[in-house]
Amino acid sequence: MRWCAAVLLLASILGAYTHLPDLNPTTVALTLLLYILLLASTWGFRYALTASFVSAVCFNYFFLPPIGTFVIADSQNWIALMAFLATALIGSNLSNRIRTEADAANQRRRELELLYDFGQRLLSTESTHKLLNAIPHDIVSAFRSRAAALYLLDGDRVYFSEPVTSAESLDVLRQAVFSANTFCVARNGQLSSGIGSGLPKQLDASPELEWATLSLLVGVRPIGSIKVEGNLPSRETLEAMSSLIAIAITSATAVEKLARADAAQESERLRAALLDSVTHDLRTPLTSIKVSVTTLLSQHNLREVARMELLTVINEESDRLNHLITQATEMARLDAREIRLNLQEHDARELIDAALLAFSGSIEDRQVEIRLSDTMRKVGVDLELMTKVLIHLIENAVKYSPAGSAIFISGGAEGGNAWISVADRGVGIEGMELEMIFDKFYRGQSQRHRVQGTGMGLAISKAILEAHGGKIGVTSQAGSGSVFTIYLPLQPKADL
Repeated sequence: MRWCAAVLLLASILGAYTHLPDLNPTTVALTLLLYILLLASTWGFRYALTASFVSAVCFNYFFLPPIGTFVIADSQNWIALMAFLATALIGSNLSNRIRTEADAANQRRRELELLYDFGQRLLSTESTHKLLNAIPHDIVSAFRSRAAALYLLDGDRVYFSEPVTSAESLDVLRQAVFSANTFCVARNGQLSSGIGSGLPKQLDASPELEWATLSLLVGVRPIGSIKVEGNLPSRETLEAMSSLIAIAITSATAVEKLARADAAQESERLRAALLDSVTHDLRTPLTSIKVSVTTLLSQHNLREVARMELLTVINEESDRLNHLITQATEMARLDAREIRLNLQEHDARELIDAALLAFSGSIEDRQVEIRLSDTMRKVGVDLELMTKVLIHLIENAVKYSPAGSAIFISGGAEGGNAWISVADRGVGIEGMELEMIFDKFYRGQSQRHRVQGTGMGLAISKAILEAHGGKIGVTSQAGSGSVFTIYLPLQPKADL
């Protein structure tokens, strides 16, 4: 089709000029040069080269005297014809080079876009396991290759986009890891290798090319290799792709190792906190119970009043142990999400009254001020669990504030959430501890050995509120007291 179009265009030019009287041959020559340059820039050097010779012959036959023959009578016309042919060839070559460079630039731009898209896919993968499985598929998807494979030296693992068609693919991948050559290509079934410029820059320019393998290097340390089959991009793109893959794998592995280290550190911190809690909060009641029981068993002549005091100690410390075990069980259930909410609409005053009624601590010497805004509405909550949250907050307010000081409970609604605050005029919380106060087993450093507790109350409260789709926050100033605020959505979260 292109050859027909080129012939028709040349015939049109010749037909138009042969019917013009007193035509200057220079005009014809320039027009034919323009025609040749157009072919070179549009369809390539092969078309322009053929058109140059055909145009030179036609220029001589139709426009150089004697017209209608291939004879050139004037020696100057020989020079003109040779100059025309040389100009046509040089112009065609230059135009073709410009076209080739423009095509190469467009190809590089497209491959850069593909590399960017490929890199984004690598970065958006969540875990190392998912990343390793996704890499071959992402290569095929991004570069329209036929198939791809990834081999990792660690664990001798291999990942395929689909069964790779080349023979002994796994052996080839293993060899590529430690190969001195970066690229290995197959031509007509024969293995050929090269480094950098030893291979064509545009690898897919060769129809004989079947596949290429690249080693994955982190610095000078090999971690694996990749294999790509069919529709291969340029050498530079393959190099960049392998570097991206190596960086992504190394980064994902490092992040997972860091996460595991953080988890181990957090586990160690929780273990230490748990041991501290067990040492202090279990040993104290157990010691009291042991001393009381030993006294009762060894001294049979105790007065009734003394006996009752010892029995009271045993009863109270047993309750304390039971409370500790109950909290630990609740925390375990919440962590395992083995809890189901019984959501019903309740008024905020109903929740507060239920918490005050169920509060086992002594608040007779406290003035409790309750202020609820007119904007307060009913909220869908599990009454039993939400009562426990308020009990924890009221209990903390009593523990960490001076005897006889007031406790303030307020509530309202704002921005689609209902809120209830419990404020005290106690010792407050140090700024550095505010972020850790809701962690399991964490207790304030200054009050750890002054006030009894397990460090689980606020963690349990946070878990209960999150199960409701809510949250808990705290503001505090050392020496001036703390304000704990719970937020609950007015549209309750579905049952868990």
